[in-house]
Amino acid sequence: MRPMRARGEALGEYLRGALWVLPGIAVVLSLAAGSALSRVRVPTDSWLHPLAFAGTADDARQVLIAIASTMVTVIALVLGLTIVALQVASTQFSPRLLRNFLRDRPNQVVLAVFVATFAYSTAGLYTVGVAADKNDPEFPRIAVTGAIVLVFVSLGMLVYFIHHVAHSIQIDTVMTTVARNTTRGLPTTASAPAPNKAPDMAPEEAFDRRGPAPPPGAVELTAWRSGYVQTVHPAWLLEAVAEQDAVIAVVARVGDHVVAGVGPLALAWSRGGGAPRDGHALARALHHAVQIGPERTLQQDTAFGMRQLVDIALRTLSPAINDPYSAVQVLDRLTGLVCALGVLPLGDTRCPDRTGVLRVSSAGPGFAEYLDLACGQIRRYGCSEPAVCLALLKLLGAAASVVAEPGRRAAITGQVRLVLLDAEARVRQPADLVPVRELATRLGLA
Repeated sequence: MRPMRARGEALGEYLRGALWVLPGIAVVLSLAAGSALSRVRVPTDSWLHPLAFAGTADDARQVLIAIASTMVTVIALVLGLTIVALQVASTQFSPRLLRNFLRDRPNQVVLAVFVATFAYSTAGLYTVGVAADKNDPEFPRIAVTGAIVLVFVSLGMLVYFIHHVAHSIQIDTVMTTVARNTTRGLPTTASAPAPNKAPDMAPEEAFDRRGPAPPPGAVELTAWRSGYVQTVHPAWLLEAVAEQDAVIAVVARVGDHVVAGVGPLALAWSRGGGAPRDGHALARALHHAVQIGPERTLQQDTAFGMRQLVDIALRTLSPAINDPYSAVQVLDRLTGLVCALGVLPLGDTRCPDRTGVLRVSSAGPGFAEYLDLACGQIRRYGCSEPAVCLALLKLLGAAASVVAEPGRRAAITGQVRLVLLDAEARVRQPADLVPVRELATRLGLA
């Protein structure tokens, strides 16, 4: 069951980002609808008769030809506008945002409607043509009416698509979409139920946990393919590990790049010391529990979503764009993510068996690492602008208001100190430093 779940998870993630899936389904449905409607004959006394196409078979043929040829042009226009949006997102914001545009459901739906209209009209042209060759006056009039209805639907979708594309490439929309998608992945990534606390676990580990230290005799389990770790499901390993009375630690984090056969993806050892009895069985179980793909995804990778936002800020802070206000807006979105992470258990995921014995752990970043990801590069590239310094301090102040654990508060204080040091070193005018120092003092973090 779990191998099927793993393959289904990977397939579902691929299909959600594939631009051809909905158009392909729409073509099949349109052909089925056209086949069904072509069999409908409307008598003159039927209530459907006023809705049926009133022209001749030749008129119907001309209408379908016009619809099919027009839809080819419209599809080319849609694809062209989509490529322009992808280019704008790649060059102005971040190349890591392209996947978000491909996964954009409205784009997929619009393209599906256009392709369905073309397929429906082309299939209807064949049906009407056959009927005309037989001099049959009873051609499928309702089917031709359906093609005309699809044209009006496509016209509305075209207007909506232009509106949607114009808004989807605006920086505010891009940032909000990335932040929303990243927030959706927070429960999967960070809020797994905390395991039973081991006797030797320090109090702060309830917030930023760490897995067990592997003994010298631990066996390395390498990756079976090269790529990025997309998802890890430690619970799926419990049965295989418990059968051998072993422990396994997945050392590669979600988002890390691994190379097939090189370096450890995980370490396994027997609880009694030394290698486990059947390393191949554990390797097979690991294969089903860890998904490796060619690119990072937002399924469990909160850091990837934050990375996308940071990329936008770095682009806007570059000399070519020089738009510090957009960087401030990025920090506003990052503030919500950092505050959400501040109250969640982070670090390594620890999975005990039913008896409470720790069997599986999976490496994960702690709060300090997320905080450095959100602030570090933006601080290094943008601290010459006081507005960016103030936005960083506001982020850190908001995080401090929700964080009570001493280790996490120390990480926040350290970031505040770095912001002040960089600001004092890079802001040229002393007067510009005054509001930065005042805010740090008011927050009580300086």
